[in-house]
Amino acid sequence: MFQRNLTPLRVLGVIVVATLAASLPANARDDGGRGGRGAPHMHFDNHFSHGQYYHDSGYSVRGIPRGAYNIHHGGGSYYYHGGEWYRPHGGFSIVIGAPIGAFVPVLPPYYSTVWWGGAPYYYANDAYYSWSPRANEYEVVSPPAGIETGGTTAAPPADSIYVYPKSGQSSEQQAKDRYECHHSAVLATSYDPTVSGGGVSPDNAASKRSDYMRADAACLEARGYSVK
Repeated sequence: MFQRNLTPLRVLGVIVVATLAASLPANARDDGGRGGRGAPHMHFDNHFSHGQYYHDSGYSVRGIPRGAYNIHHGGGSYYYHGGEWYRPHGGFSIVIGAPIGAFVPVLPPYYSTVWWGGAPYYYANDAYYSWSPRANEYEVVSPPAGIETGGTTAAPPADSIYVYPKSGQSSEQQAKDRYECHHSAVLATSYDPTVSGGGVSPDNAASKRSDYMRADAACLEARGYSVK
C-alpha cells in the first residue's frame, strides 16, 4: 500500500491548526450571533408572554454579530443586536446582560410593552427599556420595584377619554405619546391620576383632575390624535 509521508512543513501546519482550535472558547460559534431554536446555548424567555429565544450569557461568536449597533456607554464599547448585548473580547463577542443606563436608537425587534405606574416599559431578554425624551433614544433601566409581579401588558384605561390615532400611529408611538402627554400634564397641573387621590388635597382633586384632563387632551390632539 502506498503511504504518503508528511513533510516537516505540513506537520508544522497541522500542529498550528490544532493549537489554534484548542485555544478557542468552548462555546464559540461562527454563526454571526444566530442560533437554532431550542439549541443548547439558548434559553426561552416567556416573561410577560414574551415568547422569544435568546443566547445564554457567556455565549460567544467570532468577530462582531452581523448588523449589530456599536453602543458606547460608561467608557466601554458594546454591541447591541436583536435584543442581545455583547462585549468585545479579543476576536470574539461575548453575550452579557444589558448595561443599565445605556441608550439605543431602536427597540429590540421583538419586545413586550409592560405598563407600570401608568408608564410603558419595553421588555426583552431580561432587560427593560424606557423612552428618554432628553436623549431622544431608549434607555436601559433597572426594573421598577414591583413591575416583575405587578406589571401588565394591558394598557391602562384612558380615564374617561377616547384616543384615536388619526395619522395611523403605531402602537409603540401611541404608547410613547400617551406617556409623554401624561407626564407633561402632570407637570403642568400637579395632578397625577396614577397615584392615590391624584397626589393633591381632596378639596382640590376635582378641579385639578379637570385641569389634567384638558392638558392631556390638548397635548394628544397636537400630536395628531382625536380625543373624546
